[in-house]
Amino acid sequence: MTRESQDQSNTYDDEVLNLDPNFKYEITKQTGGEKLLRCLQCGTCAGICPVFEVDERYDPQKIIKMALNGMRKELLSSELIWMCSTCYACNEYCPQDVMVADLMCAIQNIATRYGYPAPALEDKIQILKYHARTLPLDNFDNKKRLKLKLPSIEEKPQDITQIIENTGIERILENALTPVTNEIAGAVSEDRR
Repeated sequence: MTRESQDQSNTYDDEVLNLDPNFKYEITKQTGGEKLLRCLQCGTCAGICPVFEVDERYDPQKIIKMALNGMRKELLSSELIWMCSTCYACNEYCPQDVMVADLMCAIQNIATRYGYPAPALEDKIQILKYHARTLPLDNFDNKKRLKLKLPSIEEKPQDITQIIENTGIERILENALTPVTNEIAGAVSEDRR
């Protein structure tokens, strides 16, 4: 065996060892992921997906295949799982009623639980902390509210800051990967026993 083919074989072995055959079942226990195993890999979800149309990196069919094949770490750490626009077109057209948009939310929830939060989450928390909302508020909005006889909205970042501190979300984000990586490794080694 040549050195190159041995390296390729070792890479393949490493990839196989990193597969988690129980990952798909973990997803099916998550709200929104119950119908994962119905997927036939027909590609309807990718064919109808507006995100895939503009960015072929986001391929719901490929994401589902990764989930079914047990590619836990690769899938959960991928920024692609966060690209779903939740337009629900895939849900409407899926011949197996997999509920792909709901499945993406389930995978996102698992990713967050294992320390792989949405890439923009930290930025959103900082915006919330300083402005008490993620979308800007200006006088135009309050003028519309006034015309509708609604009270104006004032930014109260101190309330949001208190909520952020009480939930500890910033601390969770700072420490996200350390305990979770060990937890995943432990789950994988237990499954192999």
